[in-house]
Amino acid sequence: MYEFLDYRSKDVMTSKVVSVAPDTTLARAQEIFEKNDFNALPVVVKGRLVGLLTKLDVLKAFRFTAEETLPPYARLLDTRVEALMTTEVETVSPRTPLPRVLDKMVRERRRSFVVEDAGRVVGMIGREDLLRGLRRAAAGERAPGPHWVQD
Repeated sequence: MYEFLDYRSKDVMTSKVVSVAPDTTLARAQEIFEKNDFNALPVVVKGRLVGLLTKLDVLKAFRFTAEETLPPYARLLDTRVEALMTTEVETVSPRTPLPRVLDKMVRERRRSFVVEDAGRVVGMIGREDLLRGLRRAAAGERAPGPHWVQD
């Protein structure tokens, strides 16, 4: 298991990131969530992270309130992602040690983090990625490549 100490985000992250633009409709975001079973979608403009839309953000749009006992489902589907997304997004670097990512994920009860490098979205790292890293380390698989750069 000591091998896990050498793993970095880049060793297990998903690098083929599916993202949306701020003007994407909630209907389209919902389709992406259903098709890919993601927990979160980075909201990106020209490769730069401007927000994060989670499944919980989507659910919040459909809450029953005192003012609106029956949310207008069809109208809400036309809502733009930018109206629902979180703009204060905590990210990790590709070089962040996995034990630090694991600790942060557990402590903050997060499902995933956007991986950002030099201001650009380069990946996503979720619970399943961390579990894969733990399995690989438990099997004695060493982290690929040198990791002498500390974050």
